[in-house]
Amino acid sequence: MPWCPQARTRTAATCKPWLSHYLLKWVPYEPFSFTMPARYAVWNLLMHLPTDERLLKALADAIVVHPRATLKELAEAAGVSKATLHRFCGTRDNLVNMLERYGDQILSQVIGNADLHGGDPTAALHRLIVEHLKHREMMIFLLFQYRPDSFDDSEANRPWRAYADALDAFFLRGQKAGAFRIDISAAIFTEMFLSMVYGIVDAERRGRAASATSVQTLELMFLDGAAAPAR
Repeated sequence: MPWCPQARTRTAATCKPWLSHYLLKWVPYEPFSFTMPARYAVWNLLMHLPTDERLLKALADAIVVHPRATLKELAEAAGVSKATLHRFCGTRDNLVNMLERYGDQILSQVIGNADLHGGDPTAALHRLIVEHLKHREMMIFLLFQYRPDSFDDSEANRPWRAYADALDAFFLRGQKAGAFRIDISAAIFTEMFLSMVYGIVDAERRGRAASATSVQTLELMFLDGAAAPAR
């Protein structure tokens, strides 16, 4: 049975590379031959271990590119073994659920990091765009997982609803501050913003947009539209 040989003589932090492969599922069910202090240390580390974001992003990209791929094919696309991926998620359905939960976390993180509640709304818009594009792989995965009921009031869709509400509130604040026009509702601003963000990320994926200029392009199109600059 796989185990961590360092656990008897080193701190739990030393075992982190090993833990990233075996994750939480081994600890509750497998009779580790650790000393008791080491077992408690491993459990404590697992409970606070951040999700392997790099692997999740690679898997999100793999599912988008290969939507009908098997778990083995997804593992190959993400650059890990089938055994590692099986330990990571168990089944393909579990993987999709993990990615959706991670996507919910990303949406909340994007809103928080953009700091939409204070300061210049146009500066906040720039931060909002940058934060979305930091997570391109997850944005495109969420786009592909979108369903007509994604923004309804059900408990399962609460993170999406909170995300949309935060954007509505931001654009309304910008309108009140005179930064955004008032003849278009804040809700429509939210819908247009999301369409543009997800559209440009998809265009990058298909080779129709250069990622290096995406932030500037989104800002220009959202604030100034397609009209040529006045001379």
